[in-house]
Amino acid sequence: MFKKILIANRGEIACRVIKTARKMGIATVAVYSDADRDALHVQMADEAVHIGPPPANQSYIVIDKIMEAIRQTGAEAVHPGYGFLSERAEFAEALAAANVAFIGPPVGAIEAMGDKITSKKLAAEAGVSTVPGYMGLIDDAEHAAKIAGEVGYPVMIKASAGGGGKGMRIAWNDDEAREGFALSKSEAANSFGDDRIFIEKFVTQPRHIEIQVLGDKHGNCIYLGERECSIQRRNQKVIEEAPSPFLDESTRKAMGEQSVALAKAVDYCSAGTVEFIVDGDRNFYFLEMNTRLQVEHPVTELITGVDLVEQMIRVAYGEHLEIQQDDVKLDGWAIESRLYAEDPFRNFLPSIGRLTRYRPPQEVERRVRNDTGVYEGGEISRFYDPMIAKLCSWGATREAAIEEMRGALDRFEVDGIGHNLPFLSAVMDHPRFVSGNITTAFIEEEYPEGFEGAALADTDATRLSAVAAACHLVRQRRAGQVSGAMEGREYKPGADWVVQMSGDSRPVTVTDAGDWLFKVTIDGATLTIDLTKWRPGDVMIDAAVDGVPMPLKVTRITDGYRIAWRGASRKVFIRSPRVAELAALMPEKLPPDTSKMLLCPMPGLVMSIAVAEGDEVQEGQALCTVEAMKMENVLRAERKGIVSAIKAEPGDSLAVDAVIMEFE
Repeated sequence: MFKKILIANRGEIACRVIKTARKMGIATVAVYSDADRDALHVQMADEAVHIGPPPANQSYIVIDKIMEAIRQTGAEAVHPGYGFLSERAEFAEALAAANVAFIGPPVGAIEAMGDKITSKKLAAEAGVSTVPGYMGLIDDAEHAAKIAGEVGYPVMIKASAGGGGKGMRIAWNDDEAREGFALSKSEAANSFGDDRIFIEKFVTQPRHIEIQVLGDKHGNCIYLGERECSIQRRNQKVIEEAPSPFLDESTRKAMGEQSVALAKAVDYCSAGTVEFIVDGDRNFYFLEMNTRLQVEHPVTELITGVDLVEQMIRVAYGEHLEIQQDDVKLDGWAIESRLYAEDPFRNFLPSIGRLTRYRPPQEVERRVRNDTGVYEGGEISRFYDPMIAKLCSWGATREAAIEEMRGALDRFEVDGIGHNLPFLSAVMDHPRFVSGNITTAFIEEEYPEGFEGAALADTDATRLSAVAAACHLVRQRRAGQVSGAMEGREYKPGADWVVQMSGDSRPVTVTDAGDWLFKVTIDGATLTIDLTKWRPGDVMIDAAVDGVPMPLKVTRITDGYRIAWRGASRKVFIRSPRVAELAALMPEKLPPDTSKMLLCPMPGLVMSIAVAEGDEVQEGQALCTVEAMKMENVLRAERKGIVSAIKAEPGDSLAVDAVIMEFE
């Protein structure tokens, strides 16, 4: 077996590979840019080599720099993770020339399947069902619009070398085809160094389902079931699960056998994934083959018991697969929620900064798993993908896996950056997700105006109010003990207050029942609150209401608390009756008027300005393009107006809410 391997990647996937290598007794080498000098993967590896500035095209995807790191450390093999160089044939060739093993498929398979145009042709030849489309090269935007019209709208515009949602756009008409072609081409060039684009028919009401394959160098190849990846936003997966709640056994078998046939057609070895679009009648169409480890591989590991990273390493070393198709059994259900550094309350725009608080839920053997590459006090950079962790749960049934995920999300503490934990929690409770009736349009259809937080049922609002009141008594009692000790007398706080939430005011009475139990009377009913030894200042409360667990997060605000639970966040004010009466008379402070400004919605780099001072712009017109975390975002005019001043220019790095331009 290899004695030392280098991981040509960063973040959580680098940490994930290091864990398996350590289990196998293999030493590891990390590589890092200036931005990742203090990163977790650098701390975990046995050795680390600096490879350049923060931008990936000056560090992580520079083959010469990775090769130099290999020479310095004497690594015998390289695991590429996903993204970066994982599907670059020239990288695998460079390794082969240096007699270094590539922990991935052969060059021929990478070339055939990594190019989406070629892969579709080969899939059709191998008898795999494919989506109608145009696989030739596209000259320009006008050519793209012409082809799209011939294929029939809607169409998907995709980067031939793409992945992870980069370089992908849906077009419903000629104008969107032209714009989508230009944006996809630019994103593809920046992300992959390859700006080739192709167009295919967009299947409406689609489900995204993929098959995990695993092959060795001796002609053996199997499939390990499927993953449902239909919860997506901007073509980027957010929640995945295995198996799919939609497939029946015959469809699973047909998809698996076609995937294996395709893999064998290109002499595939290592772990790989064949992706399909499946319509409402379970007709499935080949999308692409990813010749690498997938982000969502943990859910397959949880239901099969197969360590895919270990298998990749053993295959690269030349070992035979010890697993046959008949050995593959799908046990239970697994779900993965991707924690992104993006703000769901600002249309999921990227967020960067320091993690002032990062405390994942406790991992439990098989039931709860968290693959991460960050730590409390670490920094989230604008240079890389916004995903910072993958939280996974397992249960004997889908319902059990969802419930396990709910509890894990409730206990996940993150502060310092915008993040999508509230959104993930809301999805877990959404009736449509719970039913399994999902498509790739789920987020667009269920949150058309964006995410504003989960709704609270009246009973849940009452429970949150009761917990806040119990917390307030604990805090008041502690304050009284401190001040009483200082003044030499005992202080007894009152317990009759008014609780105000979302404009509603209700009287509440709290009594201490001992052993961290509190009786809270609200709306004529008395609830028993168990605070499980909560201390003021603790963010996490493993509370219980009338014996029902209710883990929630609480932070102190003026005259009350902000409480977050299951995707909902509410301010709960607790005041004396007189103070509550006066507070109701206070005028509401209005936010500043920014209606005549274009503000940068996220930290990013200005790529281009599409207008000039004095121009008259129309509603929906493109004003500028801002790049953040490898994605280009077009900012458009919200209404008709005249540009009076432009405050930024291409190349500027802007903070969130920085003024880009002003209007008359």
